[in-house]
Amino acid sequence: MKRAVQFAALAAALACVAVVAALAQGHGKTPTPINPAVTYSKNCATCHGKDGRANTFKSRHHLHARDLTDAAWQSDVTDERIFNSISNGKGKMPSFKKKLTTEQIESLVAYVRGLKK
Repeated sequence: MKRAVQFAALAAALACVAVVAALAQGHGKTPTPINPAVTYSKNCATCHGKDGRANTFKSRHHLHARDLTDAAWQSDVTDERIFNSISNGKGKMPSFKKKLTTEQIESLVAYVRGLKK
């Protein structure tokens, strides 16, 4: 009986250590809200420009990035296609599926929609 109590106490102590370790690694943190403007600025603005018009040095001289404000393109493209382009890349545009979460990519789709002229 004494060994059973000792074993139970040891198991409880190990469980507490595991919980504390998980919290220390950030598993217990509240997720930070997604700010699509910040995500766009960090990952997209270099080529597509801060305003989405693709009027950047990099775009003009290397990439020919799409003007995301173009009303004709905005009305022709689906949200799914924008999501897939961000996620998988397209042409010279890199894939962001390993760098951004699904929620961040979805927020970027909405952000791109808001750039329409």
